[in-house]
Amino acid sequence: MSTPSEKYAVFRSDQEHPAVKEFRALHDFELDEFQLRACAALEDGHQVLVAAPTGSGKTLVGEFAVHLALQRGQKCFYTTPIKALSNQKYSDLVHRYGSENVGLLTGDNSINSEAPIVVMTTEVLRNMLYAGSHTLLGLSYVVMDEVHYLADRSRGAVWEEVIIHLPDSVAVVSLSATVSNAEEFGDWLETVRGNTVVVLEEKRPVPLFQHVMVGKRLHDLFAGEAPTARVGEPSQYGPQNRSRSGNPAKVADPAAKGTDIKDLVNPQLVRIARDDNRMFRDDSRKPRRRRDMPSARTSRNFTPYRSDVVEELDAGALLPAIYFIFSRKGCEDAMLQCLRSGLRLTKPRERDEIKRVLAERTADLPDEDLGVLGYHDFAEALSRGIAAHHAGMLAAFKEVVEELFARGLIKVVFATETLALGINMPARTVVLEKLSKWNGEAHVDITPGEYTQLTGRAGRRGIDVEGHAVVLWQPGFDPRAVAGLASTRTYPLRSSFSPSYNMAVNLVRQVGRSRARDMLELSFAQFQSDQAVVGLARQVQRNTEALEGYKESIDCHLGDFLEYADLRRRIGERESSGSKRRKLDRRIEAQESLEKLRIGDIIRIPAGRSAGWALVLDPGVRSEREGPRPTVLTLDRQVRKLSMIDFPTPVEAIGTLRVPKKFNARNPQQRRELAHVLRGRTDMLGEDGPPSSRSRNGDIVTHADDPELQELRAQLRAHPCHGCSDREDHARWAERYFRLERETREVQRKIEQRTNTIARQFDRVCQVLDALHYLDGDKTTEAGDRLARIYTELDLVAAECLRQGVFDDLDVPQLAACLAALVFESRSKDEPTSPRLPRGEVRHALEQMGGIWRELSALERDMRVDFLRPMDLGFCWAAYRWSSGASLAEVLYESDLAAGDFVRWVKQLIDLTEQVADAAGATPLRQTARQVTDQIRRGVISYASVVDEP
Repeated sequence: MSTPSEKYAVFRSDQEHPAVKEFRALHDFELDEFQLRACAALEDGHQVLVAAPTGSGKTLVGEFAVHLALQRGQKCFYTTPIKALSNQKYSDLVHRYGSENVGLLTGDNSINSEAPIVVMTTEVLRNMLYAGSHTLLGLSYVVMDEVHYLADRSRGAVWEEVIIHLPDSVAVVSLSATVSNAEEFGDWLETVRGNTVVVLEEKRPVPLFQHVMVGKRLHDLFAGEAPTARVGEPSQYGPQNRSRSGNPAKVADPAAKGTDIKDLVNPQLVRIARDDNRMFRDDSRKPRRRRDMPSARTSRNFTPYRSDVVEELDAGALLPAIYFIFSRKGCEDAMLQCLRSGLRLTKPRERDEIKRVLAERTADLPDEDLGVLGYHDFAEALSRGIAAHHAGMLAAFKEVVEELFARGLIKVVFATETLALGINMPARTVVLEKLSKWNGEAHVDITPGEYTQLTGRAGRRGIDVEGHAVVLWQPGFDPRAVAGLASTRTYPLRSSFSPSYNMAVNLVRQVGRSRARDMLELSFAQFQSDQAVVGLARQVQRNTEALEGYKESIDCHLGDFLEYADLRRRIGERESSGSKRRKLDRRIEAQESLEKLRIGDIIRIPAGRSAGWALVLDPGVRSEREGPRPTVLTLDRQVRKLSMIDFPTPVEAIGTLRVPKKFNARNPQQRRELAHVLRGRTDMLGEDGPPSSRSRNGDIVTHADDPELQELRAQLRAHPCHGCSDREDHARWAERYFRLERETREVQRKIEQRTNTIARQFDRVCQVLDALHYLDGDKTTEAGDRLARIYTELDLVAAECLRQGVFDDLDVPQLAACLAALVFESRSKDEPTSPRLPRGEVRHALEQMGGIWRELSALERDMRVDFLRPMDLGFCWAAYRWSSGASLAEVLYESDLAAGDFVRWVKQLIDLTEQVADAAGATPLRQTARQVTDQIRRGVISYASVVDEP
């Protein structure tokens, strides 16, 4: 900003946007151009969508909306997809604006909910909108952080619900990762919310270099500069213009046209991959004992141990690092492996600070629970600068890891992909152990979008000059495929929106059925479907124009040639269907003839490799799919098992021959003797056999007895165009015309299927609710009002259980066990299908619940919807024991759950029990449900539900 023109531009911007100027002054760094553009648009009264890479600072735009709301005396809600991110953002905003101005609303916490700034999970805001909460009064801005989460199959619909149902007076600030269809998403926001400015930023704030670790050596993935390393001017790779692996950094021309990115892969890696594959291929041809089989580590190019990787990164000054392992157990094992190897990455002063923070953050954890939580190994690893981070960990432990890593005290974190979602934990290096993961059903390759999201954590803005992504060598490794992952920039955002039962009753209760239907047609899912329809409609238009051109070529001076061509087409179809019908009749006749065969029958096989005379040894057992499979002896002494393919026409026995009782088809001598007798009997019959055994192909019924076909042929001969000299030329054009007409009808059918898809699905949901009397026209019944308060995935099952009194006579532990079946979902389909259950009333109630689920599923099939997954009883025993007062050690031992998973499911159970208490009304069940909440919110659960106010 040294030139006069640049200074004047800044002066003019400050004059036009004083709030942006004031906001800039709060920071000790210069805002990027995309941040300034987005902030200026907000100050001008526009809504904004910011799509930018991970770590680029897009959340700063959300913080400007907070600043603007406070400056103008208005309210701003800051929404996030996960509670951990809400807690982190709450702490950040309290630090800047003070606890009196900032509140927090998650499923676990409610702090200062009427503050001008409230941080919350997106589900909380959705529920507030449906409930008409008074907290919404005065709301001017809503920041939707990680808005690309709307593509999530299980929760994504919530983001669209909020965007659609927010009042028009609220400005939405949408913050998204880089997606290839940001403009399309922006167009939808413009349609639904009004004036929306789309701000795209594709440059990374810190260049990212790509590597592959083979053995203990780090290789560059690209021969020149990685595509992700281009930030402004091309940067050189490492000190003294050399790469981290010691290779000279050759700079490839990024503007070279026609160059496939895979051709820029480091040739040394390509050679290693080729040699490695050849070695394994050659070795696989040699027979060997199991202990001699080649392995990943006997190869010259092996996958290094995790502790070796960390040591190499430490030696190369590439720490701190996030080491992604797509397995919770793998993360824990990696941490323990580093402990056993004696690895220590911290200095004495850092260790003292780590111990202080850990003691402070876990002071409220019950001492008796520390052992079962794995506290001691966790603490020892932290003191060495090593940690694990995954969803199965206790939230308190994860928060400690996040805080220490952000402060630079933890040097390496072994994490699952959940760490890539929003949490502010940038590193210098990101390591990917494998490029495939288990998705709950199968091992699948990670997508380019996932690769970018994971490696986007590398490179700390304002700290690191460059970031590094390291992929570990694996057997069968293809560096070209990795290069494709690292350079692909097409990650489209796809809506996962569909109306649920709870959504339907809430909308109908608020605005009526017709208006609700219209609102759902505003969804991004319908918008994308309509966009696809636009392309299909263009195709229909092009086809229609082409059909008009074909008509001109078909035009005949003698009459309507299309009418004549249609007669020809109908005749062809009639003849074809007749042939198929006759073929089927012949097959049936052939099958019936085979069923009549007996042992010793002499037959003539009409077709196939065994065609000719044969003796039936076994008529075969009839199969519904294959028909009879007779076993026969042929004249050349071969025993064959035949099928229907060998009998295109019926077969008839022309005589019999006694087959000895002790005949052994495997005995060559016995086969020879019996075949000799058979030949003697058939020689007198000749090649064709008697008339009764000949093929009936000559007896095929002609089309002469089909009156409709004869009528069509008569019309064809009488048509004026029948005598046209250009008849066959016209006919060829007519064939093209009919073919294109069929294609056009198929495209029109697709358009009909895609048009109003969400509205039609909403109609079917309402049909289910009508049948169950949850809806009465444009109003909800008493049962519908209960359903409107239940937000679980099995909302309709829970509402039906309430209506039928399934929970009424249960005590506290029994109710906890039954409600657990409505929230829990096993991580793997391979988990036990018959879990341990409490006896007595619980089993009886669960049987009733199962019956209700089956009835609802049958109704869903009739109405062509599919929302209700099967109940999962895998958490019932743990919920029963915990609500009965069992210790954490006992519950975890008996249920085989990770501590973090147990806490997470208990929190979801608390959410449902509170919803059931709300929906139950003034009944004894409300009191029981509240007692369940009180009895299960204890120990680690109680601690996990508290956020310290700064």
